[in-house]
Amino acid sequence: MTSFDSSPHLNAWRALLALAVVFVMLATTGWTVVRNHQGGTSPLEAAMSAWERGGIDGRPLPGAHAPADQVAGFFASLSAAQQRSLASRHPLAVGNMSGVPPTVRYAANRKSLDKARDVERQRMRDVRLSDVGRHEAGRRMHRFDSLLSGDRQILAFDPTGAGRVAEVIGDLDRAQRVSVVVPGVDTNVLTFQKTAGRYTAPRGMANALYREERRQSPDTRTAVIAWADYTAPVGVGMDAATAKRAEDGAERLEDLARTLPGTSKISLYCHSYGSVVCGVAADKLPGRVSDIAVAGSPGMRASTADALGTRARVWAMRDADDWIADIPHLEFGGLGHGADPVSPDFGARIMSAQGASGHTGYFQPGTDSLRNFARIGVGAYQSVSCAGGDDACRSHAAGVAA
Repeated sequence: MTSFDSSPHLNAWRALLALAVVFVMLATTGWTVVRNHQGGTSPLEAAMSAWERGGIDGRPLPGAHAPADQVAGFFASLSAAQQRSLASRHPLAVGNMSGVPPTVRYAANRKSLDKARDVERQRMRDVRLSDVGRHEAGRRMHRFDSLLSGDRQILAFDPTGAGRVAEVIGDLDRAQRVSVVVPGVDTNVLTFQKTAGRYTAPRGMANALYREERRQSPDTRTAVIAWADYTAPVGVGMDAATAKRAEDGAERLEDLARTLPGTSKISLYCHSYGSVVCGVAADKLPGRVSDIAVAGSPGMRASTADALGTRARVWAMRDADDWIADIPHLEFGGLGHGADPVSPDFGARIMSAQGASGHTGYFQPGTDSLRNFARIGVGAYQSVSCAGGDDACRSHAAGVAA
């Protein structure tokens, strides 16, 4: 006879209660609600439709969703002037199309940002909008203006809804090693960078990582991508406790990893819900992804590192003051994200996060967490400091800066 303690019904209720705790934790950490796109044809969809109908010098264009190698071959067959022409005529499509050379995407996204900035500038003065609406338009206008400043390299940009963006720091075409920062919940164009708490936002994280990689190995040509090019969960709701957003993001992350130029090794740095994205993507990532490092993870939708189905090294860290430790690491009926990546049974390489403060401090300069990320990024595995002060995380992780 089944005992009360092991009753499947009781265990189910315990799981549901534990997941309720997740929602309470999310609510008390200040995650906010941001507006979503309300349907209809998005600017990107309209741009892709126009691309499908287009051509250049009598030649048809590849399909909007053609394989990246086909798109790459098509652009390689064009002159520089023809590439510039397509970037000018179809900026939103070209700027978000896998297989297009990065420098062409940068130019296209500058066009798209300039147009989006003008749209928001007009909305700021639109008397039909509420004060809140005009204020929101002003914030977006200033963000787009910032993304256009200097020689910033915007690899992807979509103004739809809360918006998506990815930025490259360094020379992507010449890089020997590429690092990709995958952020978590409430990431959008407005939170992509911050003045206060700059290292808690994707651009600040990527900038800090790039500088630390350059400090760790000045002779290694590196590039870092601040990758907010997926629709992250927003606010308190089911999205944050399920893998729906992660599944959509994983497809985009896989596409990025498969279409980056050259043959450079790629390292992923997955923070909070970003680690769910990386976990879902893991078994489909190309072999050039050598390392997946997670910080402050609610789980990777896998019971063990081996179950991720990747040959990449899997690293994990968590600060002692990170509230994510208090959420139940489980998965039940599609809710929750599975085992804790820093638990001994999971099998990840556990790194020191000394100096990091709480859930958002892993990219703060001067911390073990950032130094360890950078050492992985340049391939200096034997310099990584392990949690507990031993060398367990470095075992069989041969490699030197390359």
